[in-house]
Amino acid sequence: MLVEALEHVVRGIVGHPDDVRVTTRELRRGRTFEVRVHPEDFGRVIGRRGRTAHAIRTVVGALDKGRSPRIDFVEARGRTGR
Repeated sequence: MLVEALEHVVRGIVGHPDDVRVTTRELRRGRTFEVRVHPEDFGRVIGRRGRTAHAIRTVVGALDKGRSPRIDFVEARGRTGR
């Protein structure tokens, strides 16, 4: 459910919604979501001073019963932002 919700939120922000891919990995510290977006949309997902990325993390955290999930935003070229 969280993957679909995260994907839905990100698709609403970006200019290339068909290029959005969300994968999840289970690690010792918990679950990590990796969000891949088109290179032109990377700045949109991060936002000024990371405000959009923070807001996305807040929404997904609220859906995840108050836990703060780790969400990594990845540009198609492999650049990451946290």
